[in-house]
Amino acid sequence: MSIIKLENISHSYGEKEILSGFSLELIADKVNCLLGSSGCGKTTILRLIAGLEVPQKGKIMVGNKILSSEGDILIPPHKRRVGFVFQDLALWPHFTVFKNIAFGLEQRNETGIEDSVNHILDFFDLQQHIDKYPHQLSGGQQQLVAIARSLVLKPEILLMDEPLANLDVKLKRRILQYIKEIQENFQTTIVYVTHDHKEAFAIADNIIVLNNGKIEDNGSVEQIKKSKNEYVKYFLEY
Repeated sequence: MSIIKLENISHSYGEKEILSGFSLELIADKVNCLLGSSGCGKTTILRLIAGLEVPQKGKIMVGNKILSSEGDILIPPHKRRVGFVFQDLALWPHFTVFKNIAFGLEQRNETGIEDSVNHILDFFDLQQHIDKYPHQLSGGQQQLVAIARSLVLKPEILLMDEPLANLDVKLKRRILQYIKEIQENFQTTIVYVTHDHKEAFAIADNIIVLNNGKIEDNGSVEQIKKSKNEYVKYFLEY
């Protein structure tokens, strides 16, 4: 059964229509990749799921819970158990690695914060950087801290918006492997946005190819590679 459903969603920014009558089901406990070029609606979909945007029409559900419907937020973002890794990372520059990762737990008044943070640091092999500040880390290390900060909150859904856009090929491979391990070890549903089909093929269980707010094709890596859709074939050759 799918964990996330978008039903008949319409959403615009001013006069610019991004989604119209858009419906999508994302699979629970899998890596779902939204693949497409800039402006196709990928990031808007993530923001709608997170509650950072509200659909003007249609509804968004997780399981049997309605998150948003017809312009109303029924479950606010901070109660959705959704983590979000932004393209620009948005790390706190004046916080250490430990403090960046612990911050969300502290805001929720969680117990056992030090143990939770150390567990995540061990998973990402970041213990030696615990007292460093973001500017003292490499780009790949900063990206891992951003992922760890979301993951430590034990989200039901982890949204990732072009998280590897500014990294070199070697670092991309390393972090893509981490993302697969996250899904396997934490049983988190991941929704991963990218314009790079090689990234999608490396980690996806399910790929949704988008074009101008419409779904061109949807399926496994092998199904997408063999797609007969003309846009998909063109996009994969580009």
